[in-house]
Amino acid sequence: MRSLKWFQIVFRFKKWLIGGIFGILLLVASLLILLKDATIGPFQWSISLLLAVLGIYGILICFRKIFIKFVSVYSNRILKKPSKVSEIGDIIYKRKILSSGPKVVTIGGGTGTSTLLRGLKAYTSNITAIITVADDGGGSGTLRNDLGMLPPGDIRNCMLALAETEPVLEKLLSYRFTEGSLKGQSFGNLFLAAMNGISGSFEQAVKHMCDVLAVTGRIFPVTEENISLVAELEDGTEIRGESRIGSHHTTHPGKIKRIKLNKPSVKPINQAIDALYEADVIVLGPGSLYTSIIPNLLVEGIVEAIANSRAVKVYVCNIMTQPGETEGYTVSDHINAIDLHTDKRIIDICVVNKSNIDRNILKRYKEDGSVQVEIDHAKMKSLGIRLIENDMAIIQNDMVRHDSDRLAQTIIDIAKYISLYTRGK
Repeated sequence: MRSLKWFQIVFRFKKWLIGGIFGILLLVASLLILLKDATIGPFQWSISLLLAVLGIYGILICFRKIFIKFVSVYSNRILKKPSKVSEIGDIIYKRKILSSGPKVVTIGGGTGTSTLLRGLKAYTSNITAIITVADDGGGSGTLRNDLGMLPPGDIRNCMLALAETEPVLEKLLSYRFTEGSLKGQSFGNLFLAAMNGISGSFEQAVKHMCDVLAVTGRIFPVTEENISLVAELEDGTEIRGESRIGSHHTTHPGKIKRIKLNKPSVKPINQAIDALYEADVIVLGPGSLYTSIIPNLLVEGIVEAIANSRAVKVYVCNIMTQPGETEGYTVSDHINAIDLHTDKRIIDICVVNKSNIDRNILKRYKEDGSVQVEIDHAKMKSLGIRLIENDMAIIQNDMVRHDSDRLAQTIIDIAKYISLYTRGK
């Protein structure tokens, strides 16, 4: 049986083995030419040297191709197979070096979280993303209503951010249908919906899809319960539904006083709680304050796990205010909103952007009711929260976004500093 397995391995690499054997034969031939006569002439030297060079080249090509093929065939959960020796170093780096990186848990959803994750995977593979499942708009809302499943949109975006996929596959999963009954729907959402249909739970479906996409780290929905959001405005009006909260200013202007879930008690995913306790760094944001970040904190046990974890807790403040949610908010207003919903201080460090943004971009944002978040240093100092300011803003498709690499580097620097400080104590 063992000999059969060896035969299968040899057969898989037969083309390159034949090349290697031919190279050895050329080397032997070059030696025979030199040993045939006692006196060796220039012609014999030339022929022998040529055969030796060709033989060594054939042997090197054989070993190179077999090594690449071996890594490609037997590498576990790597979609992007190596095509040359230099790429194998990237695989080893990912498997060995990144696996020793800090344990980072992100909490949020939407574009902000996926931006952070895209940067983090270059520094560590010990990543856990805890994602809100209260979305009820767009394609996710349609699947939620039609199939009774949890909304897949935010989780799909995070998968793509952490996946090791070929560009064509990433485009496929991001593709949105433009016609028919599927118009506006993402193929990635449908993929996850199908996976949900053949899995025992939504959490298992996410895990299976992460395996298919060779995702770095882990992604968990914060809960498997079907939840929705309710926002209470300062005048007592209640806005129901995540998609309506973000746009309520167009129909019923007013500041959000508090946000809550439509159920009094919502159970979390156990793996999410475990990840929080095991983390070195817990990152809230960036993302919509009331519809992406705080909803996770309303799930039972999440705040307690964050507060009791040995990890350093970091809040990444948005660069711009958000109409319908945070009009006029300063950095400290964001912190106060989180404190209000958690009934305790869970933030140790706040990361903010200090980049100067192009005036034309700011003017366009202002027309839409959004301005750059003011850093109120005095109030932040009174809150006792350490403020880290970095240039992290970039413009993508005329939108202000965090630079994923600079943001991730900032988080990793915090992790390294805390680690060194802890050792020093």
